[in-house]
Amino acid sequence: MATEVMALEAQVDSSKREAFAEKMLGVFNSGALGLMVSLGHRSGLFDLMADMPPATSREIAAQGRFDERYVREWLGAMVTGGIVEYDSASRTYRLPPEHASLLTRAATPENMATTAQWITVLAQVEDDILNCFRTGGGVPYARYHRFHEVMAEESAQTVVAALTDSILPLVPGAIDDLRRGIDVLDVGCGAGRAINLLAHSFPNSRFTGYDMCPEAVEMAREESRRRGVTNARFEVQDVAALGQRDRFDMITAFDAIHDQARPAEVLQAIHAALRPKGVFLMQDIDTTSHLDRDMEHPIGPFLYTISCMHCMTVSLAQGGAGLGTCWGEEVARRMLRDAGFSRVEVHRLPHDFINCYYVARK
Repeated sequence: MATEVMALEAQVDSSKREAFAEKMLGVFNSGALGLMVSLGHRSGLFDLMADMPPATSREIAAQGRFDERYVREWLGAMVTGGIVEYDSASRTYRLPPEHASLLTRAATPENMATTAQWITVLAQVEDDILNCFRTGGGVPYARYHRFHEVMAEESAQTVVAALTDSILPLVPGAIDDLRRGIDVLDVGCGAGRAINLLAHSFPNSRFTGYDMCPEAVEMAREESRRRGVTNARFEVQDVAALGQRDRFDMITAFDAIHDQARPAEVLQAIHAALRPKGVFLMQDIDTTSHLDRDMEHPIGPFLYTISCMHCMTVSLAQGGAGLGTCWGEEVARRMLRDAGFSRVEVHRLPHDFINCYYVARK
């Protein structure tokens, strides 16, 4: 054993080793800060501090009705992590406006704190994922605590906030058609944020949302009732077995196709359900289908982690394809062509470096 250790050490470049050690320390610090940022978002501490002048931990706790000791320790992570400023003389804390502009609910759709919640959501299934490494299979949706709640917040930022101004205009004439009145289906509708917004904005059109998760569908129905929307309905439905033809003028899928157990069958069902001049608008993750090229992606590690611990495994849990988050543009184009779509355009929006938008026609 000693000989093997010596042989290994002889191969090590000490400067590369030191650089990698520093990288790993950064990983640990960033991972820990992710948990604390999630806490700051969920508790409302970021929103609270954004509206306060420099304040002590006691003043912050009193303003938010929190336990001071926990607030003080959380602030310790925020200060050492460079997120909150600290004045040692007055013992006061301040959330700089530049940071608040990326960490508060008022900053939507640029509130990056919402994304930190995925760290805690995924961490809860680590044991399940480890077991899958040994036995195969996958982790079902039911194991993910708060998934639909967090996904709804993400959807509010990535889709809903830009839907009418930036995303729908990618389809020429879509806004006018929706005003006149058409039939629209959203596949993998989740908590229904997008459909409820569209139904409220375009009362002459008729909207349907399908999702395989009863919890998500009930959330969508509840929001519909709360908003007084009467032209939208939501159903639990396996879209791969949809079996409808020439039913909808427009079908949308926002960050949903790569999670499907049978994505090829879902795309075929979407093609069949569209009327002859119908259009399929699909938002999905902007990767390349090639790992060596995805190494340049600014959040590549995050996307592959999301895939391993959610998108891929929920598909495999259903005996599915396990397509994964990073299926990429090349694979997406091929699958759309195989499903029967003759014209496929891919768009990217200036505000969104994570997603691309496919406009596919029969």
